[in-house]
Amino acid sequence: MEISQTFTFEAAHTLVRLVPLVEYEPSMRIHGHSYVATVAVKGKVGENGMVQFFRLPKNKRRTVDLYYLRKEIAEVRQKLDHRFLNEVEGLPHQTLEALCVFIYDHIKKEFPVAWVKVERPLSGDACRYDGDA
Repeated sequence: MEISQTFTFEAAHTLVRLVPLVEYEPSMRIHGHSYVATVAVKGKVGENGMVQFFRLPKNKRRTVDLYYLRKEIAEVRQKLDHRFLNEVEGLPHQTLEALCVFIYDHIKKEFPVAWVKVERPLSGDACRYDGDA
C-alpha cells in the first residue's frame, strides 16, 4: 500500500543548455517556477490500520505517521522554497529530474519511498522518479 503527501514550493534557477539555440535563451536567464511535489511511501497496513514498514538496521516496525512524514518533507521543502536552485547544496542540476532525485534521497533516509513526482502545473511539465535510474 502507498500513502502520499503533496507540497508546494517556489524557486528560481537558470539552465545550462548543451545546444545554445535562440529559442532556449529565456531559460538561460534567471527565472522562477511554482512547483508541486508529491512523495509516496510504501508498506503494509498494520493492526493499527496505518501503513507500516521495517526500519533497518534494527529491523524495528515503524508506522508511516503522516505527522512525521510532513516533518521530513518540511525539511526538504525548506531547502528548496524561495531559493535559487543553482545554489542549493546537493542539487547537481536545476531540472525536474534532479529535483525528484534530491527529494527522494532526502526522504528515503527515514521512509520507504515508493516514488516522488515534481510538477510545474502552469507549463504542464512533470517528472516521476521511483528510485530506478
